[in-house]
Amino acid sequence: MQSLWMLLACAMFAAMGACVKIAFDYGATLPEIVLFRGIPSVLFLLVWARVSRRSLRPISWRLHLWRNVSGIASMWLGFYALAHLSLSTAISLNYTAPLFIAGWMLVWGGSQRDPVRIVAVVFGFLGVVGVLRPSVEHDHWLAATLGLGAGALAAVAMMQIRELGRVGEPEWRTVLFFSTGVCLSSLGGFALEGRAPLGVTSVLALVGLGVLGMVGQLAMTRAFGLGSTLLTAALQYVTIIFAAVLGIVFWGDFPDPIAWAGMALIIASGLLSIWRTYSEGRVLRGDPVVASNAASR
Repeated sequence: MQSLWMLLACAMFAAMGACVKIAFDYGATLPEIVLFRGIPSVLFLLVWARVSRRSLRPISWRLHLWRNVSGIASMWLGFYALAHLSLSTAISLNYTAPLFIAGWMLVWGGSQRDPVRIVAVVFGFLGVVGVLRPSVEHDHWLAATLGLGAGALAAVAMMQIRELGRVGEPEWRTVLFFSTGVCLSSLGGFALEGRAPLGVTSVLALVGLGVLGMVGQLAMTRAFGLGSTLLTAALQYVTIIFAAVLGIVFWGDFPDPIAWAGMALIIASGLLSIWRTYSEGRVLRGDPVVASNAASR
C-alpha cells in the first residue's frame, strides 16, 4: 500500500503544473517561477539536516554537477512549455524521458536491444505526434519543441540520479543540492529578464507551486523507498490524467481523440519500458527507467 503515496505525488505535481500556468498568466516571470519552486525544499531540507546533524558534504561533486545541469535545464524548458501549452500536453511531454532512455538503449545498448523496447519507442513516437499535433496547429512550435527537450534532458538527469544512488549518495542530499541549484539558476534569469511586480493571485500561485512541488517530491520519495518499485513507477503516469482533468476544469482544454490517444501511447511506452527493465531483474533504487520524474521537478 506504500506505493499509493505515488497517487498523492501525482496529484501534487499536476496541481503544481496548474500553479505554474496561473502564475505566468497573472504576470510572474519564468525566473520567479523557478525561484519559488526551489525555495521551500532548500529551507525544509537545510533545517532538517541541521536538526538531525546530517553532513552536507557530497560524495561526488562531479555527479551532482551533471545531474543539476541536466535537471535544471529540463525544469526551465518544462516550465516554459507549461506556461505556453495546455496542461495535459506539457505534462505528457515531460513524461517522455523513459522513451528517450529506451531509444538510447536501442542504439547503444547492445544486448539490451529487444522487440519490447522497439515497440515502446514506436508507441512513444506515435504518442508524441498525437500530443503535439494540436500545438503545432496553433503555432506553438517553440513551446512544443522545448517541452520535448525537457523530457530528453530529464532522461539525462535520471542517468545521473542512478549513478548518485550507486555511489551511496542519500536522496535528501541529492534533492537539496538540486533545489539549491534551481534557486541559483533563477538569479541568472533575473539578471537577464528582471522581475515583475506581483499581485496577490500570482504570489499565491508561486507559493502554491513551491509547497505542492515539495510535498509531491517527499510523497514520491516515500513511495519509491517503501513501496513496490514497479507499481510506484507505473502509478506516476497518473499525473498525465490528473493534468488533463485540471486542464478541462480550469482552462476548458478538452483534448481531442487524437490527443487522448497520444497520451495513452506515451503512458503505454513508459509502462513497457518500466516492465522490461523490471523483467530483466535490474530494478534497483535509482534505475533510470523506473526512477521518478523528479529529475526535472
